Amino acid sequence: MIPRTLSGTLLRLAKGFPVVVVTGPRQSGKTTLVRATFPEKPYVSLENPDIRQFAAEDGRRFLANYPDGAIFDEIQRVPDLLSYLQGLVDDNREPGRFILTGSQNFSLARTISQSLAGRAGMAQLLPLSAAELKTAGLLPPTVDAWLYLGGYPSLSATEVTPGDWFASYITTYLERDVRDLTAVRDLITFQRFLRLCAARTGQLLNLTSLAVDCGISQSTATAWLSILEASYIVFRLSPHFANFGKRLIKSPKLYFHDPGLAAFLLGIQSSAQLSTHAARPALFETMIIGEFLRARWNRGQPSNLYFWRDSTGNEVDLLRDEAGVLHPVEIKSGQTIASDMLKGLHKWGAIARTPSSLSWLVHGGEGDSIRQEIRVLGWREAVDCLEG
Repeated sequence: MIPRTLSGTLLRLAKGFPVVVVTGPRQSGKTTLVRATFPEKPYVSLENPDIRQFAAEDGRRFLANYPDGAIFDEIQRVPDLLSYLQGLVDDNREPGRFILTGSQNFSLARTISQSLAGRAGMAQLLPLSAAELKTAGLLPPTVDAWLYLGGYPSLSATEVTPGDWFASYITTYLERDVRDLTAVRDLITFQRFLRLCAARTGQLLNLTSLAVDCGISQSTATAWLSILEASYIVFRLSPHFANFGKRLIKSPKLYFHDPGLAAFLLGIQSSAQLSTHAARPALFETMIIGEFLRARWNRGQPSNLYFWRDSTGNEVDLLRDEAGVLHPVEIKSGQTIASDMLKGLHKWGAIARTPSSLSWLVHGGEGDSIRQEIRVLGWREAVDCLEG
């Protein structure tokens, strides 16, 4: 098993909550993680039709088989079971008694908030971070190979090619999760919508344009985007609304959680193709911002990430809000550092009246240096800093 950073967070939550819930995309390693972290607990997969039927038809008798707790995998398959769990944990608040996993964010979160509010510690597991790959000796040697591969564990633990694996993943996702989450009847159009989203990773989200290009209504585009967010395919990065005397852009930016999946949807078939592809800068930005988000979630912390752009074209790719102090990060996929790469950070410093020493420039090369008072980090060094 590839060691996962989130395991320490799960052990911490299990000391304070009777129920620990791990959500995340399919195939991100949730089952492997919880079984390795809590090896003494019985494991029950609610994907098994017989077990699922038993749990759905007689939840009280089903749970009676696990008086000391258990791991219930894919709990969203039997949401009514959470109501029975509520009664059990109210009678016995022993910490870490039940461990639940799920692959659907909003439906599961809504059910838990109704049944297990105050009783469950929540954690989110995304595909492998670069730090986790590095620890396991599996981090690709080049940034292009890293972007092409992405972070899903199966792609690093087996010899399956990204093209074969992602094709199967998309088929499974469309046939199972999409049908479970909503009544999407036109799966072909939904797949087109998914590819159009991949073409927009790292860009301001314009739902009207997305709907027109896909040939669907804006309300449908809104609903379908919510599906992609709920199943951890994409996320929105919100703008920071602090008033620095400029008119600010208030639309969020759209990102994929995994750049390898986005690259596949864009038709990229090798890391060599990616190195000269027009989408390379956006995919690099997608991965770096995803690394910042992974670092937060792996510690059990909410996102503190934003971007900033004003109407005059001034922009910062990423703002980290550390206790009210904003740390700007500029992201450039190029390996060679040019002086104009630092201009945006200096403009930000002048507008926000913050010292340049708070700023980072993360690029596609290597090294850790200070230029014009700004810390300049290669992609490997940035990953090391996030885990430190």
